[in-house]
Amino acid sequence: MAEVDRDPEVYFHKMLVAVDDSEDSKLAFKYAVHRAKKDHLGLAIVSILESDEMNVYQAFSNDYVHGEREDLERHLEEYRHEAEDAGVEKVETFIGEGKPGDVIVHETIPTIKPDLLIIGARAKTTGARVGSQAAYMVKHARISVAVIRK
Repeated sequence: MAEVDRDPEVYFHKMLVAVDDSEDSKLAFKYAVHRAKKDHLGLAIVSILESDEMNVYQAFSNDYVHGEREDLERHLEEYRHEAEDAGVEKVETFIGEGKPGDVIVHETIPTIKPDLLIIGARAKTTGARVGSQAAYMVKHARISVAVIRK
């Protein structure tokens, strides 16, 4: 690994990127992979199983929830392989369950300990300029947040 001249005051060691398959999320992932490779940073990829998107019957069905989680795990592995194939050296994945902003701010960040959170501006379910979950993370995360928009 080549040594890069870095200012320790602004250097990030590990990034966390949230993915949900929205167009902005895909751009956030591509940006995170580019930065991680260029600056030799660790990269964590998180996706949240949103229980509020399930109807009451689905939420109480262990088979349904288990199937949704398996699909999410497979999808995160695809992201992991894409990052590794692009040359990112240290990649990890994390799955949470609940409201994305809440889970990422209060569970994922304290567990993974990134220096920078990279998120898409819009979620896959809304056309708002900055989704409510993105706004929540910008407001409440105790680390730097980069918001990527298409």
